[in-house]
Amino acid sequence: MWGTTANGGASNCGTAFKTAVNGKPTRVLAFNCTDGDEAQGLTLGTDGSYYGVTESGGSYNGGTVFKLSLKGELTVLYNFTVEGSTGYEAVGSLVQGIDGNFYGATFGGGSPPGYGNGTLFKITPSGTLTTLYMFDFTHGAQPQAGPIQDTDGNFYGTTNRGGTYGGGTVYKMTPKGVLTVLYNFGGSDGSPAFAGLIQDADGNFYGTTSYGGPDNDGAVFKITPKGAFTILHTFAETDGRSPAGLMRATDGNFYGTTGYGGVNDSDGTIFEMTPAGEVTTLHNFDGTDGANPIMMIQDTSGTFYGITGGGGDLNCDPTYGCGTVFSLATGLSPFVEAVPTMGNVGTTVTILGTNLEDATSVSFNETAATFTVISSSEITTAVPSGATTGHVKVTTKSGTLLSNVLFRVKK
Repeated sequence: MWGTTANGGASNCGTAFKTAVNGKPTRVLAFNCTDGDEAQGLTLGTDGSYYGVTESGGSYNGGTVFKLSLKGELTVLYNFTVEGSTGYEAVGSLVQGIDGNFYGATFGGGSPPGYGNGTLFKITPSGTLTTLYMFDFTHGAQPQAGPIQDTDGNFYGTTNRGGTYGGGTVYKMTPKGVLTVLYNFGGSDGSPAFAGLIQDADGNFYGTTSYGGPDNDGAVFKITPKGAFTILHTFAETDGRSPAGLMRATDGNFYGTTGYGGVNDSDGTIFEMTPAGEVTTLHNFDGTDGANPIMMIQDTSGTFYGITGGGGDLNCDPTYGCGTVFSLATGLSPFVEAVPTMGNVGTTVTILGTNLEDATSVSFNETAATFTVISSSEITTAVPSGATTGHVKVTTKSGTLLSNVLFRVKK
C-alpha cells in the first residue's frame, strides 16, 4: 500500500511511503518543498505510476501536480501560482478519466487571479493543464476534494462553501466545463462537505458533511444524479463527530471514520453504515492506537487499512503523537480491484488482488477476456467485445474472486 504524509521528512515538507500489510512503512520519497509541500494523496494511473497534488510548495509556492514512479522517481508535471488564474492549493486526490487524463480541484484561485474561489482542472499525463471551471461562489466555492467521473462522462463533486446559502454545493460538470449545481447545503442538512463523493451500482452518490445536522456533528447523505437529496444519518458525538470520506465495501455496506467523538470524545471512530442509514460503531480510538483518523481503504484481502493524523508514539510528539497506520478485520472475503473502474471496449485494465498467479479465467460481467498474469498480485487485460456493466471475475484454482465495485462499460 502507498500513501503520503503532509509533513515530516528531511525538509518537513511531507513524504510518500509504502508499507506491506504486515510491515513497517518505508519512505519512498521526501518532498523538498521546491517539488511540493503537503501532498494530498496518491492515485494509481493506468501506466503503473502514481499521480497526486500538493497543497503548497513548488516553483511558485502554489502547489504542484506530480507523478511518482514505483522506484520513487518524482516528476513535477505542473506548478500552480498564487497569482495565476489556474488556481492554487490543489486538494484531494486526482481521478483518471475515461480519456486517460487526470482531473482535480484547487481550493483557491481562478478569477480574479490571486483570489478566486477555486477551480476544476484537467491535466494530461505529460503535464498540459487546462482550467475547466472557475467557481464564482454562486455555484460553490473552495472545494476540499476532487471530483469523480460517472459513466455518462460527467464529473460530480462537492464544494466547501458558496451556493445559495453559503454552506457549499454538490455539482455536476461536463467534460467541457459546463457546471450545474445539484444541491445547495443550508446547515440543518449538514455542511460543509469537506470530502468527495462515491457512487453505488445504481448510479446514486454518497458523501459526508463535517458539521451540520441536529447536533452539528456531521451527516451522511445520498443524492441522485438529478439532485434528489436524502440525509441517511446524523452523528451525535457518542457515535462520532466530523466524519471523513466514505467507502463502500464488498458486503454492500458503507464504511468510514469520524475525526472526533466516540467513547473517548476527541479521538474518533470507525463506523459501518447500511444503505438504509443504520450506523454501527466498529472501533473507538483511544490515542494509543491512533487519534483523528483521516481515511480508510479495503485491501484485496478483505481487511480494512487506514491512517490517523495523531496518536500512537508519544515519543514522537508528547502532546499529540505523529499518527498510526492501522488495520481492522471484519471477516470480509478477498476480492479483486480493477484499475480503472470503467472504460470502453478495448480499454486496458489492471486487475489487482492476492494469489492471482494460478488464474484460469477473467471475465467482465460473464464475458470472457484474454489476460496476462504479471505477478501474484497483478493481471493485465482489456475490456472484451460484448462486455456490459457488471463485476470483473477472476477464477483461480482456489476459487472465484469478484471485483469490489461494478466495472462500468461506457457506451
